[in-house]
Amino acid sequence: MQLDGATVVIVGASSGIGRATAHAFARDGANLVLAARGTEKLDRAAAECRALGAEAVAVTADATDDADMRRLVDTAVDHFGGIDVWINNAGIGAVGWFEQVPLAAHRRVIEVDLIGALNGSHAVLRYFVQQGHGVLINTCSSGSWFAPPMAAAYTAAKYGLRGLTEALRQDMRRHPGIAVAAIYPSFVDTPGLRHFANYTGRRLRPGGPLQTPERVARAMVRLARHPRGRLPIGLSSSLARLAFALAPDLSGGLMEAGFRRAVERAEAEPSGKPETGNLFDVPDDDLGVHGGAQRGGGTTPWLVAAGAIGGMALAAAATARRP
Repeated sequence: MQLDGATVVIVGASSGIGRATAHAFARDGANLVLAARGTEKLDRAAAECRALGAEAVAVTADATDDADMRRLVDTAVDHFGGIDVWINNAGIGAVGWFEQVPLAAHRRVIEVDLIGALNGSHAVLRYFVQQGHGVLINTCSSGSWFAPPMAAAYTAAKYGLRGLTEALRQDMRRHPGIAVAAIYPSFVDTPGLRHFANYTGRRLRPGGPLQTPERVARAMVRLARHPRGRLPIGLSSSLARLAFALAPDLSGGLMEAGFRRAVERAEAEPSGKPETGNLFDVPDDDLGVHGGAQRGGGTTPWLVAAGAIGGMALAAAATARRP
């Protein structure tokens, strides 16, 4: 696909991966329709894209509202005459042991991360079928392949999103001009890591090497140009997928032990109250693309790598013992 003059819709574009992706497409001359719940941050993101020479429209919309997603399609078509690429990127998270996280929080995570993508996909694929072409990209996660502890709803949503994406790809095979793709980043330094709901009573900080939103954004552009079914980002994402396929119990046990120890060693939250983050409200700050993550004191991608290595070692040993 030639992106110069193409129309790209990004749901969840006000910060992090979505905002970085908007910048990346703007540099390639695409027309942008940016959607999110926070109007002010969204307007700033659109202004940044216009400063890069692109045409950009900001649309305040909630992915969990199917009417908002249909209105987003209509807005993009009215402004630019069609849609070439649609990216479902809205996402939130809640951290805590399953029984300690309120049911409403679990439900909200699934509504945004899975039902939001379902709403967006249903709205745009109906248009793509009518138009005869288009690329749909869903932002999945390395958590779509393995089950990290203390993130039950997030894992359920991302597993579901991977399944939804695969099913949509099969459904769209009868329309050769329509591509359905998924991107699988690992831990990314975005404001989302600071805005997640925290029910642990501890001050958690993401540690270890984090991917940059710009790296994921460049991958998004590659997917739009040359669609493929699945694009994992980074070695840790691929290793985690392999480890949980080969030895899920060993890999999961290593991760659970590491996460539990990290939580126990983290500083206690002085207020003692849970932080609901951006589950139900838009954060007041505007951190833009990066979250400014600090090292130490929290969960780390190295736990994923450790689980992957352990899983592969176990599988290799078991294979070697076979007659």
